[in-house]
Amino acid sequence: MIDFGFDKLALIGAVALIVIGPEKLPRVARTVGHMLGKAQRYVADVKAEVNRSIELDELKKMKSQFENAARDVEKSVKDEVQQASASLESSWTELQSSSSGSTGVSHEGLQPLPQYKHPKKRWRLKRGAMPQWYKQRQGIRTRAQSGAARVARFRPPGHKTGR
Repeated sequence: MIDFGFDKLALIGAVALIVIGPEKLPRVARTVGHMLGKAQRYVADVKAEVNRSIELDELKKMKSQFENAARDVEKSVKDEVQQASASLESSWTELQSSSSGSTGVSHEGLQPLPQYKHPKKRWRLKRGAMPQWYKQRQGIRTRAQSGAARVARFRPPGHKTGR
């Protein structure tokens, strides 16, 4: 800004005292002081706004750099996953073709792939929530029996029916 020395300020004050007069000089000085304060605050606000916009531009640049880096990492990870899945798929098809062409065992000594086996009718019983020892202790039936079979089971040996 403009650099004023003591001698220049004294000269301006003397001219103002002569032109304005001693009665109005304090009020004019106060008004000039308020205006200078407002001007300084305005300049400070403009500087702060410029600094904020510069920082915002820098943050936007950093954000774009981070996004580009993240895209690069994502692309490299996808490429690696695709390569791994392709190699796994090729080895899987090679293994299947070698095991289906021979007697079940490949030339490298690998075991044959297990075939699907349908669960029998007892799978519901096996997956029950209560353990077998608890059912036996509490007297819970684990096998379904007809009424005649139950009677025959608990009939004393050698007993004949009276029909």
